[in-house]
Amino acid sequence: MRKLATAVVAAGLFFGGMGVAAADSWSEVPLLKTTGAQFEEGKYKWEPAGQKNGAFHVKGNLNDIGLEDNHNVYLQVKVHGYGWNRFDGAQRKSVRLDKLVHDGATRYTTSADVRVCTNRGSLRPDNCSPTVHFKRK
Repeated sequence: MRKLATAVVAAGLFFGGMGVAAADSWSEVPLLKTTGAQFEEGKYKWEPAGQKNGAFHVKGNLNDIGLEDNHNVYLQVKVHGYGWNRFDGAQRKSVRLDKLVHDGATRYTTSADVRVCTNRGSLRPDNCSPTVHFKRK
């Protein structure tokens, strides 16, 4: 009887842990592309409330695809409607990004927006891809 009870408790912990792992698994970010820049192989996940400030976690490759335009590229991410966080790339290169964005006033982040942009200098507006919106389920 004791062995059966131990097996039931162990199975419950195992399957409960699988549910938590599935809830925190990585999801795909669609290809974000604009003239001269792209964010590819992107993934995101929502960190648990007790870990990493419940942040929106995004990673992927930020590519400068306008090799002859002499413009830099950057990824923008914002949470809860606050201002944009900017993560710069490098001219004529691909940069691997792995970033956490969170709101310090809340226990966990519930919404996030992501877009990729080309920095065209001070006289012309930057090119940005359409913004992709994510919500915690």
